[in-house]
Amino acid sequence: MPKQTATNPAATAQVVSEAAGVWLVAAVLALMFVGGTLPTPLYEIYRRQFHFSELVLTLLFATYVVGALGALFVLGRVSDRIGRRRTMLPVIVIAAISTLAFLLPVSLPVLFVGRLLSGLAIGVASGTATAWITELEPGGHRGRATLVTVGANQAGLAIGPVLAGCLAQFSGDPLRLVYAVYLGMLLPAAFITARVPETIAKPARRLRDIASRPRIGVPPDIRPQFVAPAVTAFAIFSLLGFSTGLLPTVLANDLDESSRAVGGAIVGELFLVGTTTVVLSRNLGSRAAMLAGLSMLLPTLALLVLAQAEKSMAILVADSALAGIATALGYRGSLQVVNEIAPGARRAELLSSYLVACYAGISLPVIGVGLLSRLVDSFVANFIFAVVIAAFAVFALIFGLRQADLRR
Repeated sequence: MPKQTATNPAATAQVVSEAAGVWLVAAVLALMFVGGTLPTPLYEIYRRQFHFSELVLTLLFATYVVGALGALFVLGRVSDRIGRRRTMLPVIVIAAISTLAFLLPVSLPVLFVGRLLSGLAIGVASGTATAWITELEPGGHRGRATLVTVGANQAGLAIGPVLAGCLAQFSGDPLRLVYAVYLGMLLPAAFITARVPETIAKPARRLRDIASRPRIGVPPDIRPQFVAPAVTAFAIFSLLGFSTGLLPTVLANDLDESSRAVGGAIVGELFLVGTTTVVLSRNLGSRAAMLAGLSMLLPTLALLVLAQAEKSMAILVADSALAGIATALGYRGSLQVVNEIAPGARRAELLSSYLVACYAGISLPVIGVGLLSRLVDSFVANFIFAVVIAAFAVFALIFGLRQADLRR
């Protein structure tokens, strides 16, 4: 598929090369995901300060996902029409407004507004940046573009909880300093974005030229190929949702570990191992990576249950590392499959459909755990969570193997 890079001389005189643009967009994408996981080690502080239940904590986490899903449904294809750069710049502004909300005198409604805006920004940014990186990649190598995208995602998710946990543990203002630091990091992101080449040759300039009807979708001819990566994404992100939303609560309630630095480090470990796995598995084919990640998801879920049952920090640390490998392989492989089958003219739209599966996975099971925890013991709720996600993983594994056989 030929690139759609814009060729306006006035514009190209002010931008960097496409090769540099890949890494600059990746850096901005990583920074956006840093903001997504900043509150992870802070949830317990908010919970004690406002005396809310685990269900409210779950809903607070889910609000972030509602923002992301809403953005994907309403704005999923907007960058295909108005251009990647003209979409990403307002998204950075929204991320900054979200960060400012956390710097205001904290109240529960403000937390919900801040997380909603954060989800909205990341929802649009993830689809836009993924398509942008793919189009900027020299030679049009989609597999390499996927590695860069997933590596940036994992790196950002790793940095967020570690940064927030350390600043919260060792500073005198744990609920504001980290957001002030992050806001300072966002300021140069807009400048970087403005210098990256636009890849939409004829972006719409007038409001009436932009299709306003919300639409995400999968073309009928590639739907069978889309099922396995979509279900894989749901299963993989369910585990990530548990790690970023409820793991600090498990640490505090079941393992008697209240240190924000430790909580942030364990979540950061998952994504750091994931980032390393993405780099080391770069020569592994997309379907092989996806199926390997699904296979490793089963022992990962078993170890998670065992760590809580035995109240063992050592098992939890080992499980976090295994989860990092499983989620990185599953995410990288499934995203690469989607990138490979995506038609160029509807790339952001198809990627948004894939991301809907990701965000549904990161939210729905965690909400279910929160609701179950009001009726049964938290260990039982987490055990049910593990069984359900394992079932999704087995389904995706079987379907993926069938698709692999059909391709032979």
